[in-house]
Amino acid sequence: MPVRGLLFDFDGLLIDTETPSRLAYEELYREHGHELPLERWATLVGTIGAEFDPDAHLEELVGRPLDQVALAERRRAREFELCDLEDFRPGIEEYLHAAEQRGLKTAIVSSSNTDWIARHLQRLDRANGWGVIVAADGDVARAKPQPDLYIEALERLGLQPSEAIAFEDSVNGIRAAKGAGVFVVAVPNPITETFPLDEADLRLRSLQDLPLDELIDRVERSLPTSESARTSS
Repeated sequence: MPVRGLLFDFDGLLIDTETPSRLAYEELYREHGHELPLERWATLVGTIGAEFDPDAHLEELVGRPLDQVALAERRRAREFELCDLEDFRPGIEEYLHAAEQRGLKTAIVSSSNTDWIARHLQRLDRANGWGVIVAADGDVARAKPQPDLYIEALERLGLQPSEAIAFEDSVNGIRAAKGAGVFVVAVPNPITETFPLDEADLRLRSLQDLPLDELIDRVERSLPTSESARTSS
């Protein structure tokens, strides 16, 4: 069945908001004389409602109550400042242009919230042209690694799972897309490049490494997804 749609994660995939987010927390931790535990931070990437709460953990390390509201406002402002410096990741613009030329449907499928996504799309002049934007908007039950967001995107686009390709940068995102039956391409960012992303069907260092036409041809011909057939970093 021919590929008719592309489904993109947002944070860390379209735009590297993951690095600024972690940096803002690292700065906060170091300000209080501690280091952010990266192995626990990894559980937060690509989802919401994870067990690890970095704010509560920092307060526990400090050993006294912290003004969580003031710290959150300052950290969030720093995160926004850093994120606003980010452009689309390498290869994204080329993929979107190629998708338009081929008449493919495109969607954003994210555990984030709609306002956050819209803010950056407007900043980068890409608010229009998406077939659908599906976000968790704070609903933990729908967030990745649950497949709900991908299932909804497929339904709203009128696509079968075999007609789409998903692009993800995290374990939670990959599991969500695979749970919906979609072929998944992992494109890790600097934060997730050391994560075990083996559950993806294909791993690329960057979308610049494989033109969209070649990727679609590979998927449609159902090439093996063994390690020997993958493009890895």
